[in-house]
Amino acid sequence: MSSISFKLGYRYLRSTKGGIFSFTTILAILGLTIGVSSLIIVTSVMNGFQKELENRILGVIPHSIILSNNQIKNYDSLIEKVRKNPNITAAAPYINIQGLISSSYDDKPISLIGTIPKYEKNISIIPDYMVVGDIQNLYQKNSAIIGASLAANLGAYVGDDITLTTTEIRTSMIGSYPISLRLKIVGIYELKTEIDQYLVLTSHETAQRIKKFSSQETSSIRIKTNNLFKADEISNELLDLLGKDYYYQSWKETHGTLFEAIKFEKLLISLMLFLIVAVASILVLSTIVMTVKSKEREIAILRTLGASSNQLILIFFTQGLIVSVIGIFFGLIIGYLFTININNMVYLIELMLNRNLLDAYFINYFPYYIDSYQILFICLISFLISIITSFIPSLKATKLNPLQILRHE
Repeated sequence: MSSISFKLGYRYLRSTKGGIFSFTTILAILGLTIGVSSLIIVTSVMNGFQKELENRILGVIPHSIILSNNQIKNYDSLIEKVRKNPNITAAAPYINIQGLISSSYDDKPISLIGTIPKYEKNISIIPDYMVVGDIQNLYQKNSAIIGASLAANLGAYVGDDITLTTTEIRTSMIGSYPISLRLKIVGIYELKTEIDQYLVLTSHETAQRIKKFSSQETSSIRIKTNNLFKADEISNELLDLLGKDYYYQSWKETHGTLFEAIKFEKLLISLMLFLIVAVASILVLSTIVMTVKSKEREIAILRTLGASSNQLILIFFTQGLIVSVIGIFFGLIIGYLFTININNMVYLIELMLNRNLLDAYFINYFPYYIDSYQILFICLISFLISIITSFIPSLKATKLNPLQILRHE
């Protein structure tokens, strides 16, 4: 009888005019397809944006900085101690100076980073995003590398001189005044993030002169960890090794709220899209309810022939199962194909509109990351919701009284 139940379940989904599926069944499948595909597309794109931000922002800013109340002396020996930790992938001296950069065109507040060029490739992604020049050009005296956005705002290019005015104060016989220095632009990088607008690189030696440090002094030690989300834990391990004279500042203090906001936004959007799946599941429920109502006479006949309640439930449960599997399968295929071709589709739209749609944003394309476990979770939850909603009206079929139904026939 179970095989008959499956056959009847499929038969009841078919159109009375001989089509593969009835109109209500097609609507239920379409709803599930749209819901599942939307979830896959949006979550994959948001995963891509999150990873892109992690790579481009956390690839530039320090995972953590080891600081002291005074300048750090003999930093080479301190870096050797830091590198002994197996969770540290790179470490380098780091000087951060706030200031104002001026050109003949404009003035902009900036954050000046003093770094050693040979260490920069191991600790930052900026060398990989140089559009003009090379990171090694920082070995030139009084040189600087700036972001593309900052260069555009200043109207400056490689080879031009800019004036740096810092918050460091120099005192002389005529009074106190901020330290100023002329820097030559030797390179331009472009990350397509807000970092391009304010971050300026110079050599560690130049930063030492601005801070009036000796050749063996620095203000902090920048570290790169093998797991940026455990930066606090790893930094605490370093403090136990280095002593109580040091403290740390991790990326979570400076940019942590940004990534928390992204996670929260992704959660809210996912919940909203799951409502689409819930609506599609209601279509499944209504399809089965309508089928039960229209097939009351057949149900009564089956009951008189000895069909059990479980066998009747299986008939209409099969309907929900077929609709769910087909809808989720097509949603999975469409969602995957749309995601991997989303940039091609945007490009076609731009060609038709004859304009660039994403140039105003810091990432001018749609990054995506397809998480197989996340997609599996989406499909399972969608399947469970659909199965539960199909089970409820199936129980109604078992409560019908065949005597009352057949009496009216």
